[in-house]
Amino acid sequence: MTATPSVPAEWERRLRRVEDELAIGQLVARYGPAVDAADADAAAELWTEDGSYDVEGWFMDGRDEVRAMVRSAEHRGLVERGCTHFLGPVATVIEGDRATAVCESLLVVHRDGRFVVARAGANRFELTRTADGWKIQRRVTRALDGTPESRDLLALDR
Repeated sequence: MTATPSVPAEWERRLRRVEDELAIGQLVARYGPAVDAADADAAAELWTEDGSYDVEGWFMDGRDEVRAMVRSAEHRGLVERGCTHFLGPVATVIEGDRATAVCESLLVVHRDGRFVVARAGANRFELTRTADGWKIQRRVTRALDGTPESRDLLALDR
């Protein structure tokens, strides 16, 4: 005979899943405001100490390199001209203290008195639950330029 979980145990499991999904969504949502405010420390704290960020030929290894990216002249120029990094809703797969989340993103820049989309991206996050909550262990972003590589990042079943 198969044991059936008690109602309180099932509710607890479901509540934890909802809380995890909400926390992961909030973590991803904090990236755009942090980098658009040029808050290098807030952006870096989204990652684990040894986490990585691989975006279009720019590989960052660890929080210090994420922090340096936000402080870079290239990034500061974007912020000072006006921009927004918008990450869409995330789809997640959670397995214990590890999770994968995917979403699309837009980089919108102020140019010639108007706002234009500079890049549309596919994002894949590998996350880890830490004592301080969910953190990014690895993030890969590629332009949604029609290539299989960018589309494959969005597949949660791999």
